[in-house]
Amino acid sequence: MTFQAAAGFDAIVLGAGAAGLMAAATAGQGGARVVVVDHAQHAGRKILISGGGRCNFTNMDAGAGQFISANPHFAKSALARFTPADFVAMVQRHRIPWHEKAAGQLFCDRSARDIVDMLLRECLNGQVTMRLSHRIIDVSRDAAGHYRVETDHGVFHAPSLIVATGGLSIPKLGATGLAHDLARRFGLRVVAPAPALVPLTFGAQDREWMEPLAGLSATVGITCHAGEGRQARQVTFRDGMVFTHRGLSGPVILQASSYWQPGQAVDIDLLPGMDAAARLLEIKRDRPRAGSVAMLSMLLPQRLAQLFAGQHLPEGQLAGMPDAVLLNMARVLSVWRLNPHGTEGYVKAEVTRGGVDTDCLSSRDMEARDVPGLFMVGEAVDVTGWLGGYNFQWAWASGRAAGQAVAERHG
Repeated sequence: MTFQAAAGFDAIVLGAGAAGLMAAATAGQGGARVVVVDHAQHAGRKILISGGGRCNFTNMDAGAGQFISANPHFAKSALARFTPADFVAMVQRHRIPWHEKAAGQLFCDRSARDIVDMLLRECLNGQVTMRLSHRIIDVSRDAAGHYRVETDHGVFHAPSLIVATGGLSIPKLGATGLAHDLARRFGLRVVAPAPALVPLTFGAQDREWMEPLAGLSATVGITCHAGEGRQARQVTFRDGMVFTHRGLSGPVILQASSYWQPGQAVDIDLLPGMDAAARLLEIKRDRPRAGSVAMLSMLLPQRLAQLFAGQHLPEGQLAGMPDAVLLNMARVLSVWRLNPHGTEGYVKAEVTRGGVDTDCLSSRDMEARDVPGLFMVGEAVDVTGWLGGYNFQWAWASGRAAGQAVAERHG
């Protein structure tokens, strides 16, 4: 079957998600002729399901410190040049009502559809051509340095190509490894991808005692080790944890999963912010006739209290328990060490850790250093944000940076 080539574009954007739409709108409004190509029937599918359908579209505290990357400084430039306040200004310009749900986390009052519609209007203002339901067959670069994108509906040519096809997370929404494949094809290195912001799973032995706890939640603390060498630091998260039939989930586990590596243990503080030893000895003094379950039930959910009492404490009244036994219990509660077997994988992962090596890209505009006209943005890049709107802010900022570069070149 022969198709007529689509000509007259300055830039092709692959991917109609958050980063792609922002890049396209920015380039288009800057005077560049832009086409967005995506295999999905509708734009912004991942945006629509985010934040429980209300889209946690940014975090007012977003800075490079809330992102994981082999180069912790890479994200600084783009984030500084398009801030959460800049995105909020766009949201307000479109009269989209929003609210702050938790510290810094901003959500739509009505629906995530408002954000998608806003981005599509921005693209329309930039006279961006949208080509959805276009399956990408091949991407190449000719001797003149122009990019050729072959689809099942035609061929597109342009001197600039912005790859915004995301990572591997949530394949049911159409996620593929296209960005990584294209990076390798054009000679860019890829940091090994892995599921991030994802529930942790455990082996059969742990699941035996975990499964009866399914549905139980608690606020806990987890300390993660981030970076290496001089960049090494500890990051502590305090939030909700939920037991599942396969292991652990909840916001604090999702955060920890982005740092977790196979074979590593996770240390959970079940009483964050509390001097566990002092509190247990205080309960023993105030309620000497109480039993171990009653004591732990004052600090933990009932089912969890029963589990720990059965595993670590003798029967009988607190008055008869040596302080050393209670001090050991306090250590367990403060540093409860578990060994995850794995994760729920890309099916449940909110984002993909790893991606296109930032050493291959310009931090100013996301262009490949050795491949003129090739830009990589959003989740495709080795920049992974914490839970809470950070990944969207990276999508907006990186997309904006690439879009401005294309506009400066072709506008």
